[in-house]
Order: sequence, then C-alpha cells, then structure tokens
Amino acid sequence: MLKQPIGVFISGRGTNLQSIVKACKLKDFPGKVEIVFSNNHEAAGLKFARKNNINVITLDYSKYKDADDYDKEIIRLLKPHKLKLICLAGYMRILSKKIINQYPDKIINIHPSLLPDYKGLNTHRRVIENNETITGCTVHYVNQELDGGKIILQKKVKIDDDETEISLAEKVLKEEHAIYPEAIRLVLTR
Repeated sequence: MLKQPIGVFISGRGTNLQSIVKACKLKDFPGKVEIVFSNNHEAAGLKFARKNNINVITLDYSKYKDADDYDKEIIRLLKPHKLKLICLAGYMRILSKKIINQYPDKIINIHPSLLPDYKGLNTHRRVIENNETITGCTVHYVNQELDGGKIILQKKVKIDDDETEISLAEKVLKEEHAIYPEAIRLVLTR
C-alpha cells in the first residue's frame, strides 16, 4: 500500500502523535508521519519523533516579526514534504487563514469534547461543572471557526459521579488515541 505523507503538529507530550505513529506502522494503514512540527522546541513529543526517525521542525514564534512571517515560514518548510494531511495533536496555537487556505480540507484536529459542545480550553472542568453525564472526543476538519469544522468521528465517554478533571482527561485521552488513527484512515481513503 502506498502510504501518504502526514504532518503532525504538537506543542506538548505528543501522546496522540504516538498513537498515530503506531497506526502508521501497520501494513494496511494509508499514511506515514513524514514530519512533526512544533511551536515549542522543548515539547516532549519531539523526543519520541526523533527516536522514531521522523523529521522534526520547530519554530519559535517570538523570533518572527509577526504572525504572517511565522506562517509563511511554516508553509515554506512544509512544502517539500508534499503533505496529504496535517493532524493537529495538542497543538496550542490557532492556525491562520493563510495556512488553512494552503491546505484546504487537509487539516484535522482532535478536541476533548463532543463538539459542537465545549469548544476551546478547559473542557473537562466545564463539563464537570455543568454536571454532564456524557462527554467524549471529536476529530474534525479545521476551518476558520475555533473547533467549528465538519465532524469526522466522535467517541462518547461516561462521566462517573466521583469524576475529577484529571480522571476524566485520562479516560477521554484513551479514546482519542483510538479514534484519531481511525479518522486519519477515513480521510486518506475517501
């Protein structure tokens, strides 16, 4: 099977990156992580990428005159990799219109709630504060609206009565690791 090149954007631990790389090692998986990009040169996920012989690019936003210059440089550095898909996996910067337009319908993200509910940050805390009984995670296309793109896949998670932010985050993350590779497979084989 011809494996299509994927870029993964991270800012931290890279646990979803790990699940994507693991899936890519399967013979029948349609993608291969070609590049890992991070806005944080100390992101723990970069060690994992290097250990797995994956190309790494890091760019510190503070070293650029403005967001436009930063985005131009990201696009310039990604271009030679001819990416078929970009997966945001704990990437903590909002992508600009310029990057989204450069890769139309080729950028997906994973979010720790059942979108369209609980967009943005602190989702687990907000879910618990609102006494929800079900939450989950969503893989969606990225567009100009924060966490607003077309939904690809969702997975529900039951919230226990004694749930904490930490325990809920762990439960949801486990499901993220399962559905992100599944969503990538769907997108690359459409």
